[in-house]
Amino acid sequence: MEFIGGQAVIEGVMMKNKNKIAVAVRDPQGKIHVKHDTLPCKEITTPFLRGVWNLFIVLYTGIKSLSYSSHIATGKTEEKQSTWMLVFTLIFSLGFALFIFKFIPLLATDAISTRVGVHSITYAGIEGLIKISIFIAYIYVISRMKDIQRVFQYHGAEHKTVNCYEAKKQLTPRNCQKFSLIHTRCGTTFTILVLFLSIFVYVFIPQSFSFWTKLFLRILLLPVVASLSYELLRFAATQEHTSWYRRLLVPGLLFQKMTTNEPDEKQLEVAIVALKAVL
Repeated sequence: MEFIGGQAVIEGVMMKNKNKIAVAVRDPQGKIHVKHDTLPCKEITTPFLRGVWNLFIVLYTGIKSLSYSSHIATGKTEEKQSTWMLVFTLIFSLGFALFIFKFIPLLATDAISTRVGVHSITYAGIEGLIKISIFIAYIYVISRMKDIQRVFQYHGAEHKTVNCYEAKKQLTPRNCQKFSLIHTRCGTTFTILVLFLSIFVYVFIPQSFSFWTKLFLRILLLPVVASLSYELLRFAATQEHTSWYRRLLVPGLLFQKMTTNEPDEKQLEVAIVALKAVL
């Protein structure tokens, strides 16, 4: 089965197919620019290892694509981003994510546990609930911003275009517009799966450990949670017509309604150009 993924960027869409990447962006004059790229290393196909590999590749390609799109969308000449700048941005992004979704939820849960005392299962559940609440609040706040609303439209265009292609229909804006804004392999669904699965994985970390030990173990187990989520998502993509499939992915699919908006035909045109460039 062919697994094509993508990402919305500023006034454009990035598409990935195996080791091929393409970013299509519309400039202020209305012209669509396309940047072709390949992954810096060979794709890993080994189950569970590929989940961790894919997580870092998504971050790497996402940062590069956003950098490119920001220059084209503002009418500037593309500035070449240095390797050191990419590495710094990647480390900063990971550090910020760990602070928001690991440090703060664990600190808050520890404070609650100290006051009322909870069982290990309840402890993991409270921590998971806090992480999910932070994620919902973050999405809600940024979705109020006009620029982000346009990015969410391109996110919708990405999904509709991939859905149209996987349905083996001709890639035209009119055809793509008929398809759903929702896609099972979306990064939003992946994020929700990671947040939910972490509850079941972290429940095995003893509460008696110190705060910093618990934090270290959570970071250490993050690749395990990401791998499990990735494999589950890939398997689910082959089970679209089974009854358990919808139940499993319902939370992630519902959250996609927050991160996608209906695109116009021009935005769909950009997504189609990006997709065709990696086929």
